[in-house]
Amino acid sequence: MLRRGSFALCFLFLGACQRTPAPAAPPVAEAVPVPAAVPLAPPGPAPLSPCKARGQAPLDAALRYLDEGLSLEALACAAQASALEPDSASAHAARGEALAALERTAEAQVAYARALALEPGYPDALLGAAHLYAVQMPSLREYDELGALYAERGLSQADVSPEMLPRFALVSAIALNDLGQSREALQRAQLVLARQPDDPEASYEKALALFELCRFAEARVAFTRLMGDATRGAHAHYHLGLLLEREGKWPQARSHFDKARALAPQDFPEPPAPSEAEFREEVARAVAALPEDMRRDLTGVPVRAEELPAEDDLLSGEPPLSPTILGLFRGPPLSEPCDGTETPCRSVALYRLNLARAVRTREELREQIKVTLLHEVGHLRGEDDQELAARGLE
Repeated sequence: MLRRGSFALCFLFLGACQRTPAPAAPPVAEAVPVPAAVPLAPPGPAPLSPCKARGQAPLDAALRYLDEGLSLEALACAAQASALEPDSASAHAARGEALAALERTAEAQVAYARALALEPGYPDALLGAAHLYAVQMPSLREYDELGALYAERGLSQADVSPEMLPRFALVSAIALNDLGQSREALQRAQLVLARQPDDPEASYEKALALFELCRFAEARVAFTRLMGDATRGAHAHYHLGLLLEREGKWPQARSHFDKARALAPQDFPEPPAPSEAEFREEVARAVAALPEDMRRDLTGVPVRAEELPAEDDLLSGEPPLSPTILGLFRGPPLSEPCDGTETPCRSVALYRLNLARAVRTREELREQIKVTLLHEVGHLRGEDDQELAARGLE
């Protein structure tokens, strides 16, 4: 899935865009300082070649080129189509698709925004924008939320075609899993699999949702089926390692982690895991470095270094917490009284193995410990996850 716009007008008027003439040079007799060289702006994309439509209308040619995987040719024809018909949502959507395929992300965003401003329910633009934000762009909450919104809008269209429905559902599942809405992601993945039972991407999103929902036995079966998949095999081995680790089967877990690393070394580097004693020291240093008011709030609230979250903690709420959480605040916020059943009634846990896997270096680990601790102090003070995410403490 990729996306389409209006470069042709820019090229038509390019010759008329002249730089303001420089002022006349001063008389030679006047001594003037030589200005420092001004760095030139980086060059933009090269001008497009003319659309080679081969007797078709420019938009039809653009769509043909997209089907053939010829993104630059598609962009040239989509640009001409959107210049000739600036109110055509389909032309701008095709331009967005071509731009996304060429990884010209910012231009693709504008092209899709223009298509959807012209026709808010246009399926190709909704699907392209959903894929751009949920799959192609970095996984940030704002992007994932936009991807989910566009995909869900596409699913809600009364006339969504049988061909596009599973595509919208798959992108929605990806975005919802990234957002931690795993129950909804599971529903979307199952919608795809009901129509395409062997779809590996939907199978992976289902397995991931089951894992995040702490349905570990089902997740293990689902990930085992994906071990041989060329695209998701590494991720399947990695999650099987996580599952076996939770069972205390360390050698088997290490075998799966090693296989994941061999298949995808960039995705699964060796974590900078400190020893348990070293991790306790890092946590103690992070607590000591907190501002005075936060240390005061932590009075009587132990901050514990633990290996992995216990299943009872994960299942203590609805929906369950992710098995990969980096930390946990237990108990009521400071503004609420303790119920007297726990001593102490409040505590913070930071998880060594999960934190080590979230980073690549010891320096990053120290920073992540600090951020996670600030997140849990936020919960202690009564903030929820959305408020903390808005402050950059997700």
